[in-house]
Amino acid sequence: MSMDNMTKQIPPGYKKTEIGIIPEDWEVKRLGEIFSILKTASFSKSDLSSKGDILYIHYGDIHTKWVHFLDLKKEDLPHIEHSKSRNYPLVKEGDLIMVDASEDYEGIGKSVEIKNVGNKKVISGLHTLLLRDSQGKFVNGFKGFVTHNRIVKKQIETLATGLKVYGISKQNLKDVLIPIPPLPEQRAIARVLSDIDHLIESLDRLIEKKKLIKKGAMQLLLTGKKRLPGFKGEWVRKRLGEVAIIKKGDLITEKEARRGNVPVIGGGIGPTYYHNKANRKANTITISASGANAGYVSFHKHPIFASDCSTIEKSGNYDVRFLYFLLKSMQNTITMLQTGGAQPHVYPEQLKQLEIYYPLDMEEQRAIAQILSDMDAEIETLERKKEKYEMIKKGTMELLLTGKIRLKDYIDEVLG
Repeated sequence: MSMDNMTKQIPPGYKKTEIGIIPEDWEVKRLGEIFSILKTASFSKSDLSSKGDILYIHYGDIHTKWVHFLDLKKEDLPHIEHSKSRNYPLVKEGDLIMVDASEDYEGIGKSVEIKNVGNKKVISGLHTLLLRDSQGKFVNGFKGFVTHNRIVKKQIETLATGLKVYGISKQNLKDVLIPIPPLPEQRAIARVLSDIDHLIESLDRLIEKKKLIKKGAMQLLLTGKKRLPGFKGEWVRKRLGEVAIIKKGDLITEKEARRGNVPVIGGGIGPTYYHNKANRKANTITISASGANAGYVSFHKHPIFASDCSTIEKSGNYDVRFLYFLLKSMQNTITMLQTGGAQPHVYPEQLKQLEIYYPLDMEEQRAIAQILSDMDAEIETLERKKEKYEMIKKGTMELLLTGKIRLKDYIDEVLG
């Protein structure tokens, strides 16, 4: 390809670099040039406690709890004895904590920026790297997104070594190339992404609130402690096996399954795989039969292939949605039915002995089920909305952190 053709492919205001085409006013630096990598501790969870002067950041929490930022005002960290922490630097505002080990590629190099340190004394622990901006190249609030940039993430993934656990070495990490926008643009990017984060967090809080309201409603409505207006009929106690027919599924392996879109329900929480035909109609209750999730209660609005599970289908003796909510409210009790060691099981005969308390009036069952179904629908709507914002954030990050969309002409507007 001629130089003229290469030049034509570079848009005005952009330049070609080792990491691809980026804005011409952005820098590219090696991580080791702009971050100091400081010493971290190597204590295990058995060394930690709930009391002490020094807080401790555990790599497992970075994998499972935090995204982009660790806000020390909001999070409770484990503690470590002061005598054990003396040889390690204290974490500072704006430091970046990166994990250097992961069981999957998604978690390789995951990092969080530290916020609101205040007077707290914190050290970073086992399988983490403490990165400190040594050249003032980044503003606080932007660093939490640096290693989530696709350009950077891809480089880190290529450096990972290992079989069951992937790791990255400090030395190799120093050579990772980082695209660096001007500081004002960093502030604008951070504000935009932070605003989306706040929307997602507010939805999280609302979803949790709705779940608590539903939990309270289940405790009242499914026990008869609160009766709905217009219903005064008798509630009775019976064995589940006296009320419903509980059937075992038909075991099918992934190799035996034929390509299709019918979920195969096995011993887990979600579909195990898919098949081309169903053996249970829509509106079926399943209770996982084996494995770590044996006893897990689910409801399926569409036809399924029931495999490693027990099932309860529609009947004229009860409203199946009501019975699902009733069994779901007994989830802990059903899980406790597990027998066996390495491979726990919950058998239909055990389920048949469960005592249930329910109204004989089918209309009362339907009314209770409708209220709880409406609550579920509201929660599902909020969860879909949250997923939509998460997708918007992912797309926005891709565009802003690679310079495909610029905020330089809107900085005052964004930050104003």
